[in-house]
Amino acid sequence: MTKQNSSRSLIRGFLESAERFPDRTALVVDGESLTYSSLRRLAGRIASAIAENGHTRSPLVAVWAHRSQTAYAGILGSLGAGKGYVPLNPKFPLERTCRMLALAGCTVLIVGRECLGQLSGLLGSADFPLTLILPEVFDLGEFLPSRPNHRFITAGQLPSGESFSSGEDSASASAYLLFTSGSTGVPKGVPINQGNVRSYVDYICRRYDVNEHDRFSQQFDLTFDLSAHDLFVCWERGACLYCVPEHSLMAPAKFIRDHQVTMWFSVPSVAGLLEKMRLLPPGCFPSLRCSLFCGEPLPAAYAASWQEAAPNSIVDNLYGPTEATIAITHYRWNSQKSPGECLNGIVPIGQMFEGQQFRITDSRGESVPIGEVGELCLSGSQVAAGYWNDPAKTRQQFVRLPGARERIWYRTGDLVQRDEAGNLCYLGRVDHQIKIRGYRVELQEIEAVLRHACGTEQVVSVPWPVNSGTAEGVVAFVSGVKGFDQARILANCGDVLPDYMVPKKIYLLDELPLNSNQKIDRGELRKLLLEGALA
Repeated sequence: MTKQNSSRSLIRGFLESAERFPDRTALVVDGESLTYSSLRRLAGRIASAIAENGHTRSPLVAVWAHRSQTAYAGILGSLGAGKGYVPLNPKFPLERTCRMLALAGCTVLIVGRECLGQLSGLLGSADFPLTLILPEVFDLGEFLPSRPNHRFITAGQLPSGESFSSGEDSASASAYLLFTSGSTGVPKGVPINQGNVRSYVDYICRRYDVNEHDRFSQQFDLTFDLSAHDLFVCWERGACLYCVPEHSLMAPAKFIRDHQVTMWFSVPSVAGLLEKMRLLPPGCFPSLRCSLFCGEPLPAAYAASWQEAAPNSIVDNLYGPTEATIAITHYRWNSQKSPGECLNGIVPIGQMFEGQQFRITDSRGESVPIGEVGELCLSGSQVAAGYWNDPAKTRQQFVRLPGARERIWYRTGDLVQRDEAGNLCYLGRVDHQIKIRGYRVELQEIEAVLRHACGTEQVVSVPWPVNSGTAEGVVAFVSGVKGFDQARILANCGDVLPDYMVPKKIYLLDELPLNSNQKIDRGELRKLLLEGALA
């Protein structure tokens, strides 16, 4: 077993696997297979291009690619150059991508061929010079003549990559920067360092006895922090990563069987959809040995169905906010005892990873007794130090607690209670944050965009429909809009928000209902939806 070292660089595991298993397949993506040696060679060329172009000021490199060789080699190349990576998603609106790029302060952008159609628009919005690395492009075509402020490095100009190394073993070095939905309408940056991810990877590899014969699913978009599990746990032990193609994301049953996947990781709603489609018959996934779910509440019915479908697999429910690095608690499903331990039909989030700490607190930060509901606060080697260039938000969420002031605690905003068996059970949120398809969404961000699109302050968004604690989408209510044009408003929202945050429908009301505190009564709006009283 690899010696555990919290300061060991994140990419070192991949490089050691490439030395041990150079001819084993490391990645299967877009119908092509790459061995460890070939993926190392491509990543090394990208790393050398970053290093040789002198961009030492920024600790980060942006990777604008999606389910392609460039996406994965770009991440490894960034780490190999001693930089953290910032994943950008071509499925997001271009305005949002440009904002994230600017907020991150990256001067190097790795671009996959799948993003070339949007590249001209991005460069037109960038008001600072960029070095663009295009590992799959040999002919710049229209980009070079009209963009003299930017430098382009094409596939034919990439260095040999012989100098590719593991970089410095520093726990404080950047691993990645992810942007989550922000309550102010601006995406919120969460910087995760290598020590945070190293703690996670080492623990997961031990818990699930990961080995070079495993076949990992890669279901998550790279802008979703759970994708870091897929990549780094897999490559740490020399296993193979199978990227689930876009057309199989929501119905991956055939993909699991065709590739004999052994390590599955997804949001619970994927299991729910397969069950609704009657694609989870008993015994249909005999190859699986580990089935992990995270990102949203796991209904007991889904866990039970998946266990029957994968009789050789353990089924674990994981929990963790982005700020706590992928996941920080786990609960093992047991067909006999687990149904009795579920609360409101939802599987517990379980117990903390070894070496990590929690407190359940009241509004004053005081710990509550076992069985009482409170806010979950987290601390430990996996927990981030704060938000990207946002000291005010950092002070608000990263705090010292009474009786435990020797350490900083992250206030998750999640309401939990601890049962007599020591399991944590998730009960909801203290604010208006929700989960849609596993993505964290601040309703305030949607409402900020709606106010601008509608030209009125009278807007509110409501998760709908909600099943087993998870929202399938959002609808909006507005009042005081002149010349209400739903199609135009939704199109404007789509220019700024990712598709999962765009309201499915907007209802125009004469007045928004208020509660006794003169605040918008979201409960009354949900009641109208339940009663079907809206046209």
